[in-house]
Parts: sequence; C-alpha cells; structure tokens
Amino acid sequence: MKPIAVVALGGNALLRRGDAPSYENQLANIKIAAAAIAEIAKDYRVAIVHGNGPQVGLLALQNLAYTKVSPYPLDVLGAETEGMIGYMLAQEVQNLMPGREVSTLLTRIEVDANDKSMLDPTKFVGPVYNEDEAGILAEANNWIMKRDGEFVRRVVPSPKPVNILDKHAIVTLLDADEVVICCGGGGIPVRKSDVGYVGVEGVIDKDLSATLLAKQLNAEKLLILTDADAVYLDWGTENQRALRHATPAELSQYDFPAGSMGPKVEAVSDFATFGGKAYIGALEHGLDVLAERSGTCVSI
Repeated sequence: MKPIAVVALGGNALLRRGDAPSYENQLANIKIAAAAIAEIAKDYRVAIVHGNGPQVGLLALQNLAYTKVSPYPLDVLGAETEGMIGYMLAQEVQNLMPGREVSTLLTRIEVDANDKSMLDPTKFVGPVYNEDEAGILAEANNWIMKRDGEFVRRVVPSPKPVNILDKHAIVTLLDADEVVICCGGGGIPVRKSDVGYVGVEGVIDKDLSATLLAKQLNAEKLLILTDADAVYLDWGTENQRALRHATPAELSQYDFPAGSMGPKVEAVSDFATFGGKAYIGALEHGLDVLAERSGTCVSI
C-alpha cells in the first residue's frame, strides 16, 4: 500500500491577501493546488487539509447583513467553509484524476473548552483592513483586531485540536485509495458536555490539525503550502533570509508570529520530532517543495 502524505493548504494561499474574496480568485488558486495534488497522489495516499481564515471571516461579515436573527456561531460558519472549499477542491482534483475517487468529509475535532486561546485570540480571519477601518469595525461589532504584517485583521479564539472524532472514516477512505479532503478549516471545533458534543466558538489552526492527523495516520510526509515560499528569519527586514533545511531544535531558537508562521513552524517541528518529514512552501511550488528544491524542509 502506498505511503500517506498529508497536504495542508493555507486559507491565505487559496485567497491571497489583498485580493477580492471572489469565487473566481479562489478557483484560480484551487486549480494550482489541484495540479500539485494530482501529481503527489500518483505516489501517495493523500489527505488534504485546508485553511479557512479569509473565507470564514467573509461569511461572518455576510452574517451581519441580516439582522432579524442572531449571527451564526463560528463552528457553524467553519462547517460551511468546509463544504464550500471542499467542494471546489474535490471537483478540480477529480477533473485531473478521472480514475480516482475524491471525497470531502465534514470533520469534527475535539478541543479543550478551557484552552488558553479562548481568552487570548490569535487566529486571523476575514479580509485585511487599514487601521481606520479596523477601528470602526472593532467598535461596531465588538471584535478584537491585531496587526497582520502591514495590515490589521480580526482575530478569534483558536483552541488546539485534541482528537479527530471522524478519524475512522478518513482511514477507511484512504485505505480505499481515495483522495480525502478532511479537517477543513482545522475542523469543526466541538467539546464534550453533559449532553454529548457541542460546538465551540472558535477556529482551529489547520496546521495543528494537519499535524495531529498526520501523526494519527502514521503519515510519511506533511506538506504545508501557504502564501510564503519558505520559513524566513528576520522577515520584513533587509536581512531576511530563507531557511531551506532545519531541525526542530534549530527552529525552537527563533520566535515566529503567533497568528501566521508560528503555528506552521510548531506543526512541522512536532511532526518531525514524531519521526516524519515536514515541509513549508508556496502553493504554486508544491512539487518542488516536496522534492526539496524549494521551501523549507524540517526533519531530525
């Protein structure tokens, strides 16, 4: 049986920063991702995890337009983005692999209701704003805003994934050699309660979910494709430089932004420590990243 590769697609890679959040713009980037995935799937059983930061933020904005009912919670909006992005990905991958089945699975992931992120939101969602726009929206909607590079964006709680509740279905599909789109947007966050599982108001980081999935599947490789072409030191300065190969110990010496590169570095370091090989690179260079001709490779 072929080895397993988990491919994580960043929400900001599927909808680039500053681009209009249109269907057409997302589809163009999804076509790029699908081309890389179709090639990877020749040699691997592939599980695709995707981000949803821009998309779930857009749905939250659309949510505010209809005032006759209360806004839908973030776990429900996350499920909506799983369906939307999963459908688009499945269709484009299937078109390139007509002899291979592609399935999209809405995936519930358990989190700790007392996770510290519930009090200190760090997950960027929605479009970017200038400071004046951000201030107006924050006051009007009781949002928390933080700086994302040269822009400002809304941030929401991002509890860490603890357990993938639908893992058995994922394994079953992979064993049938289907390409599986799962844990979309980091998965739908739920917690245990006296009446069973209930939704949690937050957005799980998809890189941490992808790592948990890769470990639980005993995957050989974890590939995180984003809108950055590598992990950089001194990012945004004249001394910035890309890391091409690194160990978890080397990466632990540096601080990376909590809302963007930080979770990616944490994810690949965790998976490399587990014994796999992990990569971070640009969406359009997916195959080159996996072949270590581009991006950053992290291993022991």
